[in-house]
Amino acid sequence: MSAMRAVAFSPSNQWYDKIQTHFSNHPNRAINTNPHLQFNNTTQNQSNRRNLFLCFSTDASKTPNPPTPLTITSSPLVVVGSANADIYVEIDRLPKEGETISAKNGQTLAGGKGANQAACGGKLSYPTYFVGQVGEDAHGKLITEALRSGGVHLDHLSAVSAAPTGHAVVMLQSDGQNSIIIVGGANMHCWPEKLSDEDLEVVRNAGIVLLQREIPESVNTQVAKAAKSAGVPVILDAGGMDAPISQELLNFVDILSPNETELGRLTGMPTESFEQISHAVVKFHKMGVKQVLVKLGSKGSALFVEGEEPIKQSVISAAKVLDTTGAGDTFTASFAVALVEGKSKRECLRFAAAAASLCVQVKGAIPSMPERKSVLNLLQSH
Repeated sequence: MSAMRAVAFSPSNQWYDKIQTHFSNHPNRAINTNPHLQFNNTTQNQSNRRNLFLCFSTDASKTPNPPTPLTITSSPLVVVGSANADIYVEIDRLPKEGETISAKNGQTLAGGKGANQAACGGKLSYPTYFVGQVGEDAHGKLITEALRSGGVHLDHLSAVSAAPTGHAVVMLQSDGQNSIIIVGGANMHCWPEKLSDEDLEVVRNAGIVLLQREIPESVNTQVAKAAKSAGVPVILDAGGMDAPISQELLNFVDILSPNETELGRLTGMPTESFEQISHAVVKFHKMGVKQVLVKLGSKGSALFVEGEEPIKQSVISAAKVLDTTGAGDTFTASFAVALVEGKSKRECLRFAAAAASLCVQVKGAIPSMPERKSVLNLLQSH
């Protein structure tokens, strides 16, 4: 007999969640009480997974152990993206060219922009599915366990044999700032040329879809197109790939979310002042993206909706900044959760700011993702 938690959300604007516990003699079967959400949890037709590009061969398989079943009472958050093993090294400063320095500490933790955002959704007690790839290695197991323990549904997480799990070297300085180098691995290789019907179906049944740029753009485009065809809003986090975003992908994006550096790089325009940021955002409006959510670091955030005045949100100060890794992912995912729950855009920004404030006070990306109760408590005190 296994315990199953049902998460129910109020349609009002009050921030609370109600937890109910049920028991079942079928621990391996996900329960769905919403007739509009039909998730296929059976193993994929393997022939659909062998028509691949960017590698010579692979035998992708779904993770063998299903997640703890949830009774879904709301359309889920579906995150499609990357999963990395983050190799942290704590240093006083970055090394100069040709210089070797010693790290004060080092550890390996689960991360990657996609996995971070999925873990955030799970820890906020919102039904969350993750679509991604890991290798058949120790790092893949590390990520799988981290996501599963965070309450994320892993029916659509694949383990591929022809590529290692993606990983990143995170150089964390004493002031909490970081520099990151990413090795794509399974995030960038061995995806099927055409995503399976099962993966696209969970996208079509989502309440909202989150994408990032640490997986091939062709995958993001397929996902965004499927979501758009079903009327599901798509948020694209601009972080990851250092390349322009194709117009084809932008055609299916509802909200683009860059930080100020990414906004400057993607538009080729200065973004040092709010006025400059506003002018840069207009470039994306002209490309068809009606809403641009800009993360401004210590200066907060701003949501630019075409034809409307920007909505600004200041930071909610953290007692101490230990690690900014994952703060942007926490912000974006928290905004998405609040949005799919029916909160106003201003409330979404405030909820996301509170979650990000809690995130930077803990080392690591996934370990720093806050629980809903902590976010609500912080909001009540501000």
